Amino acid sequence: MIGKTVSHYRIHERLGGGGMGVVFRAEDTRLGRQVALKFLPEDLSKDPMALERFKREARAASTLNHPHICTIYDIGDFEGQPFIAMELLEGQTLRYRIAAKPLRIEELLDLAIQMAEALSVAHAKGIVHRDIKPPNIFITAQGQVKVLDFGLAKLAPQAIRAAVAAADDGATVANIADSAVTDRGTAMGTVTYMSPEQARGEEVDARSDLFSFGAVLYEMATGQQAFAGVTNAVIFDLILNRQPTPALSLNPSLPADLVRVINKALEKDPDLRYQGAGELLSDLKRLRRDTSSGRLAAAQASGRLQPGTETQRSLAVLYLSNKSGSPEDEYFRDGITEDIVIELSKIKDLRVFPISAVSAYRDKPVAEPQVGEQMGATHVLSGSIRRAGNRLRLTAQLVETRTGHAIWAERYDRQLEDVFAIQDEIAHSIAGALKLVLSEQEKVAIGKAATVNVKAYDYYLRGRQFFHQFRRKSYEFAQQMFERAIEIDPNYARAYAGIADCCSFLYSSFQAGSNNREKADEASRRALELDPDLAEAHAARGLAVSLRQQYDEALKEFHTAIRLDPNLFEAYYFYARALFMQGKMEEAARMFEQAHRVNPEDFQAPSLLAQVYEHLGRRTDCEAAHRRALKIIRKHIELHTDDARALYLGANALSHLGERAEALDWNQRALAIDPDDPGILYNVACVYSILGESEKAVDCLENSVKLGRQQTEWMRNDSDLDPLRNHPRFQALLQSLE
Repeated sequence: MIGKTVSHYRIHERLGGGGMGVVFRAEDTRLGRQVALKFLPEDLSKDPMALERFKREARAASTLNHPHICTIYDIGDFEGQPFIAMELLEGQTLRYRIAAKPLRIEELLDLAIQMAEALSVAHAKGIVHRDIKPPNIFITAQGQVKVLDFGLAKLAPQAIRAAVAAADDGATVANIADSAVTDRGTAMGTVTYMSPEQARGEEVDARSDLFSFGAVLYEMATGQQAFAGVTNAVIFDLILNRQPTPALSLNPSLPADLVRVINKALEKDPDLRYQGAGELLSDLKRLRRDTSSGRLAAAQASGRLQPGTETQRSLAVLYLSNKSGSPEDEYFRDGITEDIVIELSKIKDLRVFPISAVSAYRDKPVAEPQVGEQMGATHVLSGSIRRAGNRLRLTAQLVETRTGHAIWAERYDRQLEDVFAIQDEIAHSIAGALKLVLSEQEKVAIGKAATVNVKAYDYYLRGRQFFHQFRRKSYEFAQQMFERAIEIDPNYARAYAGIADCCSFLYSSFQAGSNNREKADEASRRALELDPDLAEAHAARGLAVSLRQQYDEALKEFHTAIRLDPNLFEAYYFYARALFMQGKMEEAARMFEQAHRVNPEDFQAPSLLAQVYEHLGRRTDCEAAHRRALKIIRKHIELHTDDARALYLGANALSHLGERAEALDWNQRALAIDPDDPGILYNVACVYSILGESEKAVDCLENSVKLGRQQTEWMRNDSDLDPLRNHPRFQALLQSLE
């Protein structure tokens, strides 16, 4: 071909080639410009499927005119060989740029933003690329991204199904060439970057590209593929059923916000993923701004920039130390700290770490600059609280991580009813110290909590202290506290949400024959009426309607709660439990995983996650989750020796890990705390079932049902009870609950 003239293109040299085409550098003799000519190989030119894909590449890309998409100039035919004339690029693909090592954050964000811009334009035109992977991302010598190869655009779903069905355990992507899933001769890249719905052969939309984009981002950030395996079968299992190794464990220097972007893009459920490239693009641009601001701050500190340069601040809020010395005041200390975080999070130009991010420092003597350095926060807020009768003393200081100096400090000696005003003042004072200008909307949002009666607030915090103990008496006590709060303040939306949650759990686990389901419905409705923007209210509503098996409405409510507060543990935890009751184990696993991410100190989510993994046959993940839960539980029990839920969930983990003697000991300790609690009886039965004590297990289950537990859906899906499935008494018990 060298030296030949094809149409009006004079060919000068061969640039490269693969199974789906050979590329030459040529001169457009009409316009006098250099172009790239891509020829379909002769052996494929008579293949209708290959020919159609080749034409689709030209048609799809030619409709797009964007600086980050390779431009198509022309399509033609030379001696029976179709060709495409396209933009001539000099540089390398992203595959070579990554070279098995992470990219610098600045470079990663710059390239990712360009990629997202290209996808945004393509999706707006109704074009889904369907083959986003590092070899199809070209980086020019000037650092400009060009998205290549639209040959799979609008590919029929049945072609993907045929390819997946044809692949055997030892197949590589190269073996799937004739199905048009990928290029002949391509490495394993295409399967590795498929979305779950694409791997299943389902209809896909733009969100499929965003999953593939998330896999590329993961590789750029860690230097490793998110889903890598030696066979297609292994890779498909990883994509469909497993989470990649946490990016932060592979690259500890990653910004937390980038990890969140990657995790959201890699959600297996398209509805939980980014819904559009524009949304993803906004997050990436915001992250680049924040990252650049951090560099500006460092440059300013070293004298390279003039003072006054605008930077974004980030803040870690440590738990206030409890100076009263009374353990009973810990609920108040915790509640105040968490609400300060909520108030500060309303400041748009201040990035506040969620309270779960600082839980490891709780009640430990730590230096603020050390915390700031470890977390990547520019500032750290610490302080103390002392309550005596109706008097409150609260101290707070804001420390700059770089210098270790306190740039603001204050002591508040007030009446207890001034606690909301103190939170308000702290938020405004920190904004002032950091030279942040609050909008009128932010001022209103920060002052919103101050409308609550402080006595009602105190009862609310007491109720929340007992809520997660998962005992009938604790739920009943928590409900009483929430009701007392409403008596004092009838418009307290968070208290109504608390009542709804208590009633939901009392109905599902303890008192199915009561009117608790109706109470949960009523209280959750009232919470939303009082505050439609309250995430806790939407989470409570989702849980309440799930008890009526109104799962579509529940899904909408849970998604709304997560949108309003992405760090709300209950939103993910309640959602996971609702999915479990439906038997949707893969989705339940994702939600339990996310619940654990937002609250690493909680042992319930990893404990139940292990059970879901067991149901899915993911033995390695199951064991890892049990060990993770047990580690948290051991630490918890050191401080709370009479926590029955911690004891029986710990016993469950121990039984799965082969620690029979300790499992039985913990199980008996849990039962001794309250032998008439249906929830304890049920979970103790699960441990007995795992350990082969079938008669004891059924005895406990029968007593649990007699005392009010009738959660049939949970019992049918509980893998811990699998050893009892053929037991006559267990079968009779299930039949009695029909």
